[in-house]
Order: sequence, then C-alpha cells, then structure tokens
Amino acid sequence: MVIGLKDPLAVAGIRWLPESLGGRSSGPPTAPVYAATAMFPGSQTALLSILLQHIGAQPDGSALVNIGFLVPDLARPHLHLGTELLITEGPTIVAHAIIRELLPAGAVAGP
Repeated sequence: MVIGLKDPLAVAGIRWLPESLGGRSSGPPTAPVYAATAMFPGSQTALLSILLQHIGAQPDGSALVNIGFLVPDLARPHLHLGTELLITEGPTIVAHAIIRELLPAGAVAGP
C-alpha cells in the first residue's frame, strides 16, 4: 500500500468536478495517495497514470496536490508552470488541475 508519494514532480491546484458535471459521486478522494489517469489537453500524449497526494485546501474550494506519475519520463516534457491537466476515471473527466510549482528531484511539498 502506498502511504506517501515518493519523488513528486510538481504541485498543482486541483478542482474536483461536482457529480452534476460528471465528477465523482463520492466527492474528492480520501485516500492518502489517489491513482487515476490524466491527459494534457492539446497534447498527442496518451493517457498517463497519475498519482495525487492532497497537501492542502484552498479558500476558493480547490486543493493543492503533489503530483507524480507511474512513468515520470513520459510526463516531464509536458510539465510547465500553468500547464493544465485533466484527471480522468475511465473516459470521464473528474477534475481539472493546473501546475503551480515544479519540484526538484527528491523534493516533497506540503506539510
């Protein structure tokens, strides 16, 4: 079982879609590290397996997450400040994320 996210690549602001807009019926995930798929809009890259670790709530209802990937080398070329990610469960988009910080190797953001 994964408890923490080892070597995250970035920190992102994430907004989970409500169920009425196709989001998760159970709300945002509560697991310490949530695994899903993600895509970079406008990219030719296929879906990537992503790992998200909640690190803090924001006043506007969004959250901050550490982001990692099962195959980091496929994601690195797409990671830039302001890059958008669409988090998916199967074919359904369940959240939107924006990269806010790129992390050096071995860094962990958050509390």
